[in-house]
Amino acid sequence: MVDAPEEQQEESLFEAPPMGEQERMVEAILFASAEPVTVRELTGRMPHGSDPAEAIQYLRKRYEGRGVAVVRVGDAWAIRTAPDLGFLMQKETVEQRKLSRAAIETLAIIAYHQPVTRAEIEEIRGVSVSRGTIDQLLELEWIKLGRRRMTPGRPVTFIVTETFLDHFGLESARDLPGLKELRQAGLLDNRPPPGADEETEFESGEEEPDLFESDDEDDTVIDDEEA
Repeated sequence: MVDAPEEQQEESLFEAPPMGEQERMVEAILFASAEPVTVRELTGRMPHGSDPAEAIQYLRKRYEGRGVAVVRVGDAWAIRTAPDLGFLMQKETVEQRKLSRAAIETLAIIAYHQPVTRAEIEEIRGVSVSRGTIDQLLELEWIKLGRRRMTPGRPVTFIVTETFLDHFGLESARDLPGLKELRQAGLLDNRPPPGADEETEFESGEEEPDLFESDDEDDTVIDDEEA
């Protein structure tokens, strides 16, 4: 009697669970995880021979039209409230501090031009970027360090994070809205920036305002606690 090859023995010892059971496993992991989970992480948790990538596709179809959906966030997956029901999970709070214009512009440049260096951000904005602005955006976990550029000095680059994508309900940076959508949402207007001389006050080497500006006269209402 000839022994079966080692590979065939392994397959017989570690038979993959039925696809229906793999769906349940993926569902359980995504449901219990506060952060999006990658296919690689799912593979490491599930039994040998499982195909979590295929299970995810079946699970997405199963959740179509339901109150929650299986959504892609960058290279990972998560269970989130269906977009049309998001208003049920929102709670309005009054926030007296808001992102400064400088911080919003810096974040937008990183999102639309990533990977981008600090020098490139300053070139696009036309003013010096405060180190505090970058540090605060890093602390918010909306941006992170990317690969170093293969140029003299090897400067670091910045890219947006999955936390940023998840917060704004984006699958990837390619899903960022265009100028038309931003204006329709009220995030941009067609008027010249208020105080045109404001930008020229920042000469080379000077720093911009802090990330947050207090605004006691014009409180900002924001949405919080979105599932």
